[in-house]
Amino acid sequence: MAQRIVLNEISYHGPGAVAEIVGEIQGRGFKKAFLCSDPDLVKYGVTAKVSALLEKNDLPYELYTEIKPNPTIDNVQNGVAAYKASGADYIIAVGGGSSMDTAKAIGIIIANPEFADVRSLEGVAPTAKRSVPILAVPTTAGTAAEVTINYVITDEEKNRKMVCVDTHDIPVVAFIDPDMMSTMPKSLTAATGMDALTHAIEGFTTKAAWEMTDMFHLKAIEIIARSLRSAVKNEPEGREGMALGQYIAGMGFSNVGLGIVHSMAHPLGALYDTPHGVANAIILPTVMAYNAETTGDKYKYIAAAMGVEGTEHMTQEEYRKAAIDAVRQLSLDVGIPQDLKSIVKEEDIQFLSESAYADACRPGNPRETSVEEIAELYRSLL
Repeated sequence: MAQRIVLNEISYHGPGAVAEIVGEIQGRGFKKAFLCSDPDLVKYGVTAKVSALLEKNDLPYELYTEIKPNPTIDNVQNGVAAYKASGADYIIAVGGGSSMDTAKAIGIIIANPEFADVRSLEGVAPTAKRSVPILAVPTTAGTAAEVTINYVITDEEKNRKMVCVDTHDIPVVAFIDPDMMSTMPKSLTAATGMDALTHAIEGFTTKAAWEMTDMFHLKAIEIIARSLRSAVKNEPEGREGMALGQYIAGMGFSNVGLGIVHSMAHPLGALYDTPHGVANAIILPTVMAYNAETTGDKYKYIAAAMGVEGTEHMTQEEYRKAAIDAVRQLSLDVGIPQDLKSIVKEEDIQFLSESAYADACRPGNPRETSVEEIAELYRSLL
């Protein structure tokens, strides 16, 4: 069977990478940008690091900031209307997953107006045309939305997140600049970092994993494990490591999918507005234990990439436990809560479990599951 890898046309990495955006805009002959960024990034001057470059080089833009942390159908529909009114011919997405996911949905609908009903984009939508060109500038080290073919939009009416997968939505150019991430508070750095680790571990163990994506995921686990604690302290080497590690994880999981950690995290975001990275981090060790028997010797390599020594001499039971323990310890060290007691209500578990089972990430899980088993996983975390 043929394997498919979809990546950006071009990506720039390292401190100062965002400055390359000017040459890319000019070289591609773009006329006016539709600049998508969330209100907090504008408020705290992060978006200005990009808009100042545009202004300095007489590159016109229209700013769009109607974006929630878990972007909604309304955010997308209003963005489509604003794009049409702006006269823009390309999009710049500055932010974390929320800004980039909103930009992707807008770009897809502009290019494929027959999908104006945002709900029609859920799953693998048969769009015919590539999105409006998107230049992506991540400000968090976690979602890797700048290199993935995925985006997630919240349907507030139904209290659920829609996972959309489309090769036409990937940004044309990505600028992965750790300087753009330096203002992230500790809690957000920790949460997005654990999201990146979840991407790498789920991508490594998913049913569709293969040799090339295994290479990406193991390297991502290694970089994240050695960098996240430092990034939370806002040390430059930690920021640089996380910027690269999360991107490499995205190179992998975007092409092979994820599992039920994400399936269980998505409804928490939709129903309780739980930060996605926090939800993933809490759930990850529990699902790793649940999946362990279906992962062969992969936990040996996860443990080694997490920095555990002596894995070559461990029994299967020992290295599986070592991998899970290392993940849990990293989560503890960066201040992530260890249970869902303050988030999940018992009376919501059936709805959450049904939503998780219906989620697009669930089929990739290495172990077959059920609504009832997912419900037990939620309860085990209360």
